Amino acid sequence: MGAAYFYHLTRRPLEETLPLLLDKALGAGWRVAVRGVDDARLDWLDARLWLGPEDGFLPHGRAGGPHDALQPVLLTTGPERPNGAACVMAVDGAPVTPEEVQALERVCILFDGNDGRAVEGARAQWRALTGAGCSAQYWSEASGRWEKKAEA
Repeated sequence: MGAAYFYHLTRRPLEETLPLLLDKALGAGWRVAVRGVDDARLDWLDARLWLGPEDGFLPHGRAGGPHDALQPVLLTTGPERPNGAACVMAVDGAPVTPEEVQALERVCILFDGNDGRAVEGARAQWRALTGAGCSAQYWSEASGRWEKKAEA
């Protein structure tokens, strides 16, 4: 059974934090689905991921292409995981079900701590997932480094 990890972004934006988490997930041998709610926003994020770090390469693609099943990281707005993802990273308030958390290795929920609606949405997801019996951790970067602040 997996766990949901909540990442409260306050110092670095999504486009800086996501590649770090994706790199760790790929290092664990997991394929990843990055789930968003808006195609235009995922297109923007896709372009940022291609810029990547100067010393590395983050293989990824947008869902709907002919090679979805081969992508180590697939950006999508849907619940499907044609790449066989063991990890879902939900951004911008994308929904995640308790069944997914329990079936996957990991679910990461990244939310903008400077956006009150995003914070409230993450709190609602925390209550829904932990209320359904899912294991969850809350991570904050407020101190300048990532620290686990809560676990359920």
